[in-house]
Amino acid sequence: MNASKCSLLLALLAAMTPICGAADRPNVLIIMADDCTYNDLPVYGGKNAITPNIDRLASDGLTFNRAYLCSAMCQPCRAELFSGRYPMSNGCAWNHSASRPETTSMPQHLGRLGYRVGLAGKVHVKPDQAFPFQQVGGFDPNCVRNPTNTHDLSAVRKFVSDHTSPFCLVVALVEPHVPWVMGDPSQYPPRKLQLPPNIADTERTRQDFGKYLAEITYMDGQVGELLSVLENSGQADNTLVLFTSEQGSQFPGCKWTNWATGVHTALIARWPGKVAAGKRTDALVQYCDVLPTLLDIAGSAPQPNDFSGTSFRAVLEGKTQEHREYIYGMHNNLPEGPSFPIRSVSDGTWHYIRNLTPDEIFIEKHLMGMKGDGGLNNPYWGTWVWSSEEDTRTYELVKRYMRRPPEQLYLMSEDPYEMNDRASDASVASIKQKLSAELDRWMMSEGDPGAAQDTRDALQASRKGEHLYPAK
Repeated sequence: MNASKCSLLLALLAAMTPICGAADRPNVLIIMADDCTYNDLPVYGGKNAITPNIDRLASDGLTFNRAYLCSAMCQPCRAELFSGRYPMSNGCAWNHSASRPETTSMPQHLGRLGYRVGLAGKVHVKPDQAFPFQQVGGFDPNCVRNPTNTHDLSAVRKFVSDHTSPFCLVVALVEPHVPWVMGDPSQYPPRKLQLPPNIADTERTRQDFGKYLAEITYMDGQVGELLSVLENSGQADNTLVLFTSEQGSQFPGCKWTNWATGVHTALIARWPGKVAAGKRTDALVQYCDVLPTLLDIAGSAPQPNDFSGTSFRAVLEGKTQEHREYIYGMHNNLPEGPSFPIRSVSDGTWHYIRNLTPDEIFIEKHLMGMKGDGGLNNPYWGTWVWSSEEDTRTYELVKRYMRRPPEQLYLMSEDPYEMNDRASDASVASIKQKLSAELDRWMMSEGDPGAAQDTRDALQASRKGEHLYPAK
């Protein structure tokens, strides 16, 4: 065979060879906390929590300083993470609703590449046909059980020890979601706690905050156990580990809001030999970017029309410190309380929030009390209201939570808890105008009707898989 024919044959063989052989495709382990405010973790400046395993993971990997999710509620944020699409695009734009039946997610996309795609623990996405994860046992799927079921690592151990094909495993823990009943609260004496500035200082709040921190430490212990199982499987060196805290905790101003303590999430990535250890990045990323990233590292270029997000593989590999220009947020309050739609946008420095029905008051039934009894394991709210008569600061926090102006603007680098609203500051009017225009553009691109979306009819249609607003 002459040289030219040999070269042609080699070229044809190369063209027929998969981009990335099965042995070269990295495994993926995603560990999710549940309702954990990102800056309650020491790696993000938290003053109280004890988290040696998360700290160790950060020292071995890359910590994202500016990672976000679109909606600070369990079901919409998980649907975004698993589908790579914003809430309007996948259809799950309310809690306890459903994505469109034609939505595709990690199991379909990675399954086509030969991955086994499993989920252990809390699922909380619908319908099954859109999210056909292989169910992996051993972790409690019920976030409101009291106490949480004891976990068993045997099913996870078996799943990750199979070397015949690459895996993607999501372990969705249920801590520190309420009820705060796991862990050792004695590690957190109430009077010694440093409460964040967006949390009212009442005796009951301190007690409950200590219980919440105990659950964070309990969750951290599970992170350590999962990493040990991975190490013992012999798969750690070829596994991308992602830890994320989901949305904020069930304290006022965190979960169910568009403040940073709701939509800013922890994200830590460890990938031996690919991700530099002990580094941090200011690259702006969002949950919908994760699935395109996984496809990218698996050797399949994600198609732009399939996802709202894009791959940040180059950030993981240290080739760039930038990713997206803006992150976006939305909140539809039904069925958690009366309608109160919110939209937001951030460029990573400034955060613009638009409350679409500012004449209404914000009510969240779970937090504030569904039956006048203090709500689902949240008796502290009543102490905020009771104390507000005599404590000016507590009154302002109650007012901040329940009464929202049409627009809010925060400089996040100087004001991480977003206590200083700059929306009426004439010196930054051009910044507000620019972000407002970008939010208008995004809402239009998503087919978002705004306040008209947060209605009973739209919610009920979503639950039935019949969406009033077409996907974009």
